[in-house]
Amino acid sequence: MSTLRVTAEVLTVHPHPNADALELAQVGLYRAVVAKGAYTTGDAAVYIPEQAVLPAALIEELGLTGRLAGGNADRVKAVRLRGELSQGLVCRPAALADTDLVRAAAEGTDFAERLGIVKWAPPIPTHMSGDVESAPDLLPWVDVENLQRYPDVFEPGEPVVLTEKLHGTACLLTYNAGDGRVQVSSKGFGAKGLALKEDPRNLYWRAVHGHGLAAVAERLAKRLGARRVGLFGEVYGSGVQDLAYGADARSETVGYALFDVSAEIDGQVRWLDPAEVLEPGEAPLVPRLYSGPYDLDTVLAHASGRETVSGREAHLREGVVVRSATERYSPVLGGRAIAKAVSPAYLTRKGGTEFE
Repeated sequence: MSTLRVTAEVLTVHPHPNADALELAQVGLYRAVVAKGAYTTGDAAVYIPEQAVLPAALIEELGLTGRLAGGNADRVKAVRLRGELSQGLVCRPAALADTDLVRAAAEGTDFAERLGIVKWAPPIPTHMSGDVESAPDLLPWVDVENLQRYPDVFEPGEPVVLTEKLHGTACLLTYNAGDGRVQVSSKGFGAKGLALKEDPRNLYWRAVHGHGLAAVAERLAKRLGARRVGLFGEVYGSGVQDLAYGADARSETVGYALFDVSAEIDGQVRWLDPAEVLEPGEAPLVPRLYSGPYDLDTVLAHASGRETVSGREAHLREGVVVRSATERYSPVLGGRAIAKAVSPAYLTRKGGTEFE
């Protein structure tokens, strides 16, 4: 999931093609449906992104009582309004009436805490949970931001790689070459510096054992001369999320696809391309959909369509992950040059699950 930031943004306003009383306010590459005449191009307003949970008072002020997502009708979710995809909310909360929003937009001020807005935390099913222990040596995963919120991450023509984004649950494995210890965690627990104690019933440990991932990490550490190796993959199948890719997570070998590798070499943690550092067939990898010069239209075209993991186009595709072909720092993100683009059909599907 992306980082939650509630910021002021300078808007570009477009006509709504199917509604005379509505318009589209653009933030980055996102568009949110707004009342016609509420804003003009160049105005500044607050943008509340998807997966934000709003306090009751703000929901009432915005006239959204009973209209948001979730059991408490308090979560922002992408919707289609008169045929147009609306991602996030554009508003001017009364609590910020005396705030210079143009200046706040220039400074990148985050208003989440001031407005009482928090990031939605998906529930953790029992088979994804378990007893945990402190894991200070665990190599962490990073939040991957949405390309549509940060469209300037990549330069036109820059060599990039697009891999299919899978709808499962992230499994983090760290192998320590010093003592041979293997630590396994989920994204949520890993962000807290916690690892799951080994349990044959736990989904993540079942994926690790079923695909021989500890041995993969050990071999890789020897080849690289690394003190620690991190394997980051997606566990998927029936019983994990609503998109299963033809796999059954209740079977002996659950679905798994590796999407990233990190290694601590000579005291520095480096991010490595799994396809370049692993032997063919050593571990299942996420499908690589495109390698070539960066072009936004190409990325967005690959983000939609049918999944390729099952080989049968079993259902829609969640989206793609974009990264620089040569690992680099992004001043736009303040971290790795990596982002995601998500399919509109995925965002607006019915009955979807979002377990982390």
